Amino acid sequence: MPNQAHPHSQGPFRVEQLREGDRYELSQGHPIYCAPAGRDHAGRNLSGAGALETDPEVNWAGIDAGFTPEAGTLRAPDIAIAAAGEERGWIPGVPPLAVEYAGTGQDEQELEEKIAELLDHGTQQVWVVRLVGPRRVEVRCPGQPIRIFGQGEELTAPGILRNPVPVEALYDRDASHRVMLRNLLQRSGYESIEAIRTEGLNEGLNEGIEQGIAESILSLLADRGLNLDNDDRARILACRDRPQLQRWLLAAARAQHPAELFNTETPSTHERLG
Repeated sequence: MPNQAHPHSQGPFRVEQLREGDRYELSQGHPIYCAPAGRDHAGRNLSGAGALETDPEVNWAGIDAGFTPEAGTLRAPDIAIAAAGEERGWIPGVPPLAVEYAGTGQDEQELEEKIAELLDHGTQQVWVVRLVGPRRVEVRCPGQPIRIFGQGEELTAPGILRNPVPVEALYDRDASHRVMLRNLLQRSGYESIEAIRTEGLNEGLNEGIEQGIAESILSLLADRGLNLDNDDRARILACRDRPQLQRWLLAAARAQHPAELFNTETPSTHERLG
């Protein structure tokens, strides 16, 4: 059934008459055919979905998920960001954030009707990604004029997304991957890849300092003619307790016998090393 305009009268169909996988939406009971996506639309859609779904504040996101705010209305945004749920079948209500991709052959009247229905029923923002002409995103909010964002600009959705979204991340694969990496790192407790590098560097520096103290202890003992057996050498080299290493270093300067070195161990250290 082709896309068709419809008057504001209630059509003959209800949401429960559609099954998952049917290629129709409903607007006031009137069926609207949804054609399969081509390569350009499908690929851009996936890029945008990844950039949004991975945001640390997002608990659920879906592609072409069916939302039903009333018995005769079923709308499936290209991308939807919503609260997590356990529903079987159609999702009640509408998503707080919806994304639509408008490419070649877009039915503009149907798109406007879809946006209006989402906003009327509670969607906070609809982002329309324009794939024809200069790449841009139209941001629609209830009772506000349309705002247009182009390349190099960022989109925000306070209360829905933690991070701003570069316009390019909604249609460019590489830009989407950069956003996904940032988001996934934040979900793991890191603000950026630089934070991981810094942590690794700090850990490496600390380990290097402790290793240097351990080697200094062995060198000092050797210079003083105090030789340790292999087990004691391994114990010192394996130790990462810096205060204990420092105590051993001081003891190495005073000890008259190798066994005196380990008289400086605290009980907890001895238990850890023994």
